[in-house]
Amino acid sequence: MGKLLADITPLRESPDFRRLWLGSAVSNVGSQLTLVAVGLEVYRLTQDSLYVGLLSIFALVPLVLGGLLGGSIADSHDRRTVALLSSAVLWLTTGGLALQAWLQVGNVWLLYALVAVQSGAQAINQPARSAIIPALLRKELLPAANALNMVTFGLSMTAGPLLAGVLVASVGFGWTYTLDVVSFVFAFWALLKLPPMPPGEAAGRAGMRSVVEGFRFLGTRPNLRMTFILDLIAMILAQPRALLPAIGALMIGGGETTVGVLLASVAVGAFLAGLFSGPLGAVRRQGTAVVWSVMGWGASFAAFGLVVVLAGRSGSGGVTFWLVPAAICCGLAGIADSVSAVFRTTILQAATPDHLRGRLQGVFIVVVAGGPRLGDMLAGGGTKILSEGWVLLLGGLLCIVGAWMVARWQSGFLKYDARNPVP
Repeated sequence: MGKLLADITPLRESPDFRRLWLGSAVSNVGSQLTLVAVGLEVYRLTQDSLYVGLLSIFALVPLVLGGLLGGSIADSHDRRTVALLSSAVLWLTTGGLALQAWLQVGNVWLLYALVAVQSGAQAINQPARSAIIPALLRKELLPAANALNMVTFGLSMTAGPLLAGVLVASVGFGWTYTLDVVSFVFAFWALLKLPPMPPGEAAGRAGMRSVVEGFRFLGTRPNLRMTFILDLIAMILAQPRALLPAIGALMIGGGETTVGVLLASVAVGAFLAGLFSGPLGAVRRQGTAVVWSVMGWGASFAAFGLVVVLAGRSGSGGVTFWLVPAAICCGLAGIADSVSAVFRTTILQAATPDHLRGRLQGVFIVVVAGGPRLGDMLAGGGTKILSEGWVLLLGGLLCIVGAWMVARWQSGFLKYDARNPVP
């Protein structure tokens, strides 16, 4: 049994990583509260899935710019300082969301603006935080560390959406956002305890020239490129988030609470994959594992779409038994996504030189966060032609086909060996 459970060696060996891990575990729950609550608030104001999808587009542009420049900044400045300053901006924008909720402003454009600023700050914060981790641990421990991060991710994604649905339905948006404001204390604590992390001798100046240098490196490294391409395929083609408010209200039933349950089911899958991640450390063909995981993600949401199609509009009178198979499909998707994330992150960390790690992490954040937002817009717009169930079903099938096609196109990625991390 011990070999199946997550390897906690990184927590034992590095007090700095342990604090960062614990701080992220708490603050991520608050971030998920806000992410889900904003979508629910937009839907309550507009009663239209398209407007929920537009929320992601307003976040996308600052996310792309912030992610790319943030990675450049992280490579040329003290990464601890960059993470602290961007966290302060995140805290202020979350406070703004709480304030508008308490004042009952009810303006969807204000929500779009606050989310845009928050997205830009998050895009600067994440490359710095991610680039810090390889400096705290031995390279051999990176898969275990990333699996442990998936445990906290799974916990936050389980507790966050579930609590968000319950809190919004019971105490309203104001208290939901306020809890996120409080949770930032733990993220600040973990970052403040880190030692200074100044840039190395090979670091250059931040700016577009530095960003271009990172892209040039990525352009000549097919294995690193494939980690981004496969994640984009999964997140753009098979992304259910913008569809969930309508599915909860009309098809499965249960409204906002059902949305929380379905999102929490994805997170439960991610948590279980992280908890029983012991065997992942022995996987050498990590590229092959990523391809199969992405195909598993698509298959899970194709099945979810079929459940929604079969449910029809039976949920208008309340929650139905269709919630059970839908939650199972979401759980399986969470398992697939967790395994994919562990190996994609490990490949990126192990195969990238330190002086470029912030910039490549910036691209990684743009892909990881931007892909789902494009997927939200595509799925929300697709409902103008097809029902939510059919959008999910066809998107999942396209994800499977897309992953298979690019794996055939870049067959060398299937041979990527963790013992020889060639970028």
